[in-house]
Amino acid sequence: MKVGSFVCSCADTCDIDLEAAREGIEGVDVAASSRLLCEDGLPAMEQVIDEYDLDQVIVTCPERRVQRKLERVAEAQGVHPDAVSFVDQREGAGWVHDEAGATAKTARMVNARQAGLEAESRPQTLTAAAGDSVAVVADPDTAAALADDADVTLIADGNEFVDAAADLDGVTIERGRVVDVDGRFGEFEVRLESRVTEDCISCMKCVREGPDGAVTRYPVDIDPDAPDGAWTDVCPTDAIEMDGVQRTLEFDQIVYPAANRRTRGGRVGFYTAPIDAATISAVRKHLGGIEKPAHLDLEMDVCAAGDSSQPGCNECVEACPHDAVERARIDEVAFHEEACQNCGACTSACPTGATRLREPSNERVAREIEALLRPTDEEGGWLLNRSGSDVESPIVAFVCSEEADDALAEYGRLAAAGKADVKYPPILPVRVNCTDTVGEAHAMHALACGADGVAVVGCGGDCLHSGPDPKAELVDRLNRAGRDLELGERFAFFAPDPDEPGAFVEAISTFAVDLEPSPVSAGEHEATGGIDDGRERPPFDSHGWTLESVRAILEHVDPDREVIRGLKDFGRMAVGDGCTLTPTCSNLCPTDAIRRDEETATLEFNHERCVNCGTCEEGCVEDVIAMRDGLDLTLLPENRSDADDPAWVAVHDGEMRECNRCGKPFASEGTARKIQSEVGDAVAGLVPGAQGSVFEYCGDCRAQLLYDRGNG
Repeated sequence: MKVGSFVCSCADTCDIDLEAAREGIEGVDVAASSRLLCEDGLPAMEQVIDEYDLDQVIVTCPERRVQRKLERVAEAQGVHPDAVSFVDQREGAGWVHDEAGATAKTARMVNARQAGLEAESRPQTLTAAAGDSVAVVADPDTAAALADDADVTLIADGNEFVDAAADLDGVTIERGRVVDVDGRFGEFEVRLESRVTEDCISCMKCVREGPDGAVTRYPVDIDPDAPDGAWTDVCPTDAIEMDGVQRTLEFDQIVYPAANRRTRGGRVGFYTAPIDAATISAVRKHLGGIEKPAHLDLEMDVCAAGDSSQPGCNECVEACPHDAVERARIDEVAFHEEACQNCGACTSACPTGATRLREPSNERVAREIEALLRPTDEEGGWLLNRSGSDVESPIVAFVCSEEADDALAEYGRLAAAGKADVKYPPILPVRVNCTDTVGEAHAMHALACGADGVAVVGCGGDCLHSGPDPKAELVDRLNRAGRDLELGERFAFFAPDPDEPGAFVEAISTFAVDLEPSPVSAGEHEATGGIDDGRERPPFDSHGWTLESVRAILEHVDPDREVIRGLKDFGRMAVGDGCTLTPTCSNLCPTDAIRRDEETATLEFNHERCVNCGTCEEGCVEDVIAMRDGLDLTLLPENRSDADDPAWVAVHDGEMRECNRCGKPFASEGTARKIQSEVGDAVAGLVPGAQGSVFEYCGDCRAQLLYDRGNG
């Protein structure tokens, strides 16, 4: 696989040093740059793809219309469209950071994208036929409602969707006003007219210079009544055409609330107001087919949900906001994948890796974090030069791909258009489906790789999945763990409001300023995604991945505390005096973290394996087991080198009863006494000639005594 990267400054509207950005990109066969890649740079791009025989291309371009253009260029040179990947160097970097920060961040994001693509999961989908394209005119709510089932294009019809409450992440947005609709079901043609051509790159110059209210930002378009003037000459791509240009788009179905009945006629697949649930259902019914991704990898044989009618771990059921997981039985959970909304809540909560998000997978997230924080040369690299002016305090930001991502993009557009002064530290983004995707394993891995801080950037009160402050509890736990590790508080949750950039800028800036440089060296740690505890486990399970990260952190810190609190996937076992050494807990434990030694009457516990599911505590017949969360460093095998079997520690020392006849230990004293107290009266005098009661004999000798009595 030959990979090339292309960096663009978007007509010099982005504060990016193109040469320095190229030098910071690693792991590719060629890194090229252009001031305006989608125009003057296209011939050079074609030449580079051909000369280096590239199979995969990473381009810095956030504009979807331009992305399609670049995909066509790459495809013409033999690169599959799916092998063209894009990075936002503009709204998320060049428009909101200074040149050094934007340059460093751009290079890092390209490196992270390359690392992530290498770990990308193969897609698994439900097959779907063609014929699912739907045009929705000026109705963002309907567009969002159909986006999961159809290829939706939202036609602006003169409107601006910067402040749309609906989730338009999966929707293509087209500028222009509808002039005419022709055709029939499966062959509709929509003719649009606009004052901005397809050459527009959304650089915001016309928005900045144009008359107030005459130019929309998203999508960029000009009101037909806008006056001519010198401001129309500012476009770097000559995309302004005040006389208007027309184009025709094709769709299978049309949702056009403002159209009249005459326009619609009796055509099937053409819908006008009122648009309600029945309309949405009708559109879906007439789709030629859909393609729904399989979001989860399930490996239920490692699930800790319980056993033998004992409820165990219930994390996924409690975490899922869409009722896609249920307790099918008291000791089993069931997943309804058709209801899954790809938020990742169950996967970040699951300690054993029984459920894992396919994309982004934990491994992909890990590789992107490592690439974002990796120095670029043996001396530490300019990207991590904290004494200079670029990324002085590297902060890994897990950014929700829904409203939070949109808000950050809007901040960039506001800054570029001169509508707001938006400058904040160059946080290093890892795009996730939802902040619910993020768990303690992801955050601890970022610290293990040398991040000064970890920001969880989500939707806050408007979260489509989990409601207000979905990660407040996680942040509190992680900061407790950070304090116990002598790292201090390095985690925070942010909910950017697109209408209040100042609040976000102040909050993230304060967070960055308050962070001390991490004692953990950057660029040294590369995760394997697990631990070697003698058990086979799914890759990058939360428990194993977290423990691996903590061990990497402990190479650089020396905490005073023995127990690291706040890490919920680790359990500490305490056993009371009433233990009779029955095999219940060891049989129930889903991770084999408990074992019985009958020769020594000892119950042993493996802290390294325990995921704190609570099954042993719930199933204990004597009710003497108590579990507490937290990682106890003294119980890890590397800290018990003087023990014969350092991974195991005795949590209960009993006494074995020896057989009066053969001398063989056969049961713990506690078990024997308990059985004797319950049924002793019923069998008293059963073998009059025995030395002591029948409970003082092993099973073999007890049987022999009864046989001798019966034949005496």
